[in-house]
Amino acid sequence: MIEFIVRRLLVALPVLFLVSLISASIMELVPGDPASLIAGQSASDVDIAKVREQLGLNRPFAARLGDWYLALIRGDLGNSILLNRPVTQAIAERVPTSLALAGFALLLTVVIGLPCGVIAAVYANTWIDQAILSFALIGVSVPNFWLGLMLIVLFGVMLDWLPAGGYVPFADDPAAWVKCLILPGISRALLQVGLLARITRATMLEVLQQDYVRTARAKGLPVVSVVGKHALKNVLVPVITVIGISFGLLLSGSVVIETVYSIPGMGRLLANAVFGRDYPLIQGGLLVTAAVLVLLNVVVDVLYAVVDPRVKLGRG
Repeated sequence: MIEFIVRRLLVALPVLFLVSLISASIMELVPGDPASLIAGQSASDVDIAKVREQLGLNRPFAARLGDWYLALIRGDLGNSILLNRPVTQAIAERVPTSLALAGFALLLTVVIGLPCGVIAAVYANTWIDQAILSFALIGVSVPNFWLGLMLIVLFGVMLDWLPAGGYVPFADDPAAWVKCLILPGISRALLQVGLLARITRATMLEVLQQDYVRTARAKGLPVVSVVGKHALKNVLVPVITVIGISFGLLLSGSVVIETVYSIPGMGRLLANAVFGRDYPLIQGGLLVTAAVLVLLNVVVDVLYAVVDPRVKLGRG
């Protein structure tokens, strides 16, 4: 198991290198100059040139990228151009917020999507099945930014039940922390709930047709026992894959929701970095996000072996 994890992490190094290289190259081609933003609209060409020299932006792209990789080996992601502080510090302040939002949305996804998929499969081709499929279709179809705005209007403005935006750290007020996550969590989770429900239903329908399930039913076992003890554990392997992908999407696609709800997370930080042409912050943020996704894939592979002992991770 340990050998497998180490091998997967080593294989991920070229992936992380390509992510950083592609992101740096794309940003170099995007029009715009961070020196002009920092110097101000009334700055002269001489002032802008001085700022470029101070930031090192007058050096060739290859030289700047090489220095960035050398610093990365020492664990240094450089300094943010706009924030004027270490990138690692800026990311460390925002990552817990994005992880909390993604984790809360994933919890809603699993708690709602998995039972809905199982119930839809058990009552296939009934009104219950059709109602759940309709709900899943709505979840897949509704844009999360539109849903976020509607939830703000309804629960944050009209009913005044929940905060319309902002974020309160867990250490400051756990109850307020939960309230701040409910609306953005629902906005992020609805799409993933629909996907998980539909995939769970399709997989469960296939498992329910297996001979061992028919035998369990023939013995007169209750439906709960047949589904919970015999069928569900064989559905978990593909479902874990979907859950892992969902968490990656929830974590990496939080820009819109964090902007709508004014949540100071990684998505909003990277969006501001792109608009401000903050190259070190963009490279560091994307590298950290890619590293988290790679680590998540390793965790999912390990969970395969935990759920299904037939899956061997020592080779391949």
